[in-house]
Amino acid sequence: MSDWIAVKSVVLHRVRVPFVEPFRISNGVVAEKDAILIEVATDEGMVGWGEASPMSGSFYSAATPDSSWTALRERNVPALLSAGQVNPATFFEVLREQPADPFAKAGIEGALWDAYANSRQRALCELFGIERRPVPSGVAIGIFETIDELIERVRRYVSEGYQRVKIKIQPGWDVEPIAAVRARFPHLPLMVDANAAYKIDDLHVFRDLDRFDLLMIEQPLAANAIEEAGELQTHLSTPLCADESAESLTALDQLIKHKAVRVINIKVQRVGGLSEALLMLKRACAAGLRCWVGTMPELGIASAQALHLAMHSAFSFPTDIEASSRWYIDEVIEPAITIDQGGFIRVPDGSGTGFKVAREKVERYTTAVERFSL
Repeated sequence: MSDWIAVKSVVLHRVRVPFVEPFRISNGVVAEKDAILIEVATDEGMVGWGEASPMSGSFYSAATPDSSWTALRERNVPALLSAGQVNPATFFEVLREQPADPFAKAGIEGALWDAYANSRQRALCELFGIERRPVPSGVAIGIFETIDELIERVRRYVSEGYQRVKIKIQPGWDVEPIAAVRARFPHLPLMVDANAAYKIDDLHVFRDLDRFDLLMIEQPLAANAIEEAGELQTHLSTPLCADESAESLTALDQLIKHKAVRVINIKVQRVGGLSEALLMLKRACAAGLRCWVGTMPELGIASAQALHLAMHSAFSFPTDIEASSRWYIDEVIEPAITIDQGGFIRVPDGSGTGFKVAREKVERYTTAVERFSL
């Protein structure tokens, strides 16, 4: 069977889906998911879906939905349509030659892999040689006005089965709320995420956090403060985790060189797609780093694809991918993503991701459409 497919048309769908409640981290608040869904059709009549899913307003990265839309329509889609026969396993090398917008690249590569998997009637994980297993899920909790609100949210999500809790922190909202959570939940697998809100001069804060038996401290310093992160790690027993710093293989090499972290959060969207994510996993593991799969968060299309990656046995912490109802008032896939009382996500059998795109939901939340064809 051929490893090549030919794409004959691409449709970009800009959608906006409201969050269940606004999500606040150290650098902003967001109330809806503004994402781009990429639909590709092959000359065999097969369809594949991908998702380019940065947060609006440079929430987690320099990319925005507007910049990803521009990259897709001006560079990525024309490159795909002009390529003729395409091998999904090597198309990431074509994308590497284009100016950076990793979210756009992740979206179009995801659509290509989905179309290929559907055309071959194989599951995405099978194409990558990943053995199917339930995916352990952890919850990410934002910043609240009061500690009582935070405690209530932690209690709710622990009762729903999530296997670990990540709490967002920022200067002025760090040691006190974490102390309160740890006092209430002494045995809870717990971590914090600073989203690059601190400087090396804040060492005293991290030394205070070091006493709470945390799984890790995620992205304490700026993305480019890699040498400083290496220095910070020498003062702490708690592992540091790279997120914003781990945006590429080149960045990962610098993290390894400076012994800046012990854990890597691999986000398919941030690094530019599934192929790049697998390469980063291989290199991180070779360097003795532990890894897990993060989220921006994305809607169900990208989340489902990331779940197939997260089934890889080399990932050693629960994913940040959560139940669809945790984030959104609605979902664009069927069935929605759910977790069981044990805190696992069980990925449906079937070709592609096993989830199906609900076209009527896509149309309901669409704000713009653009079509391309040969």
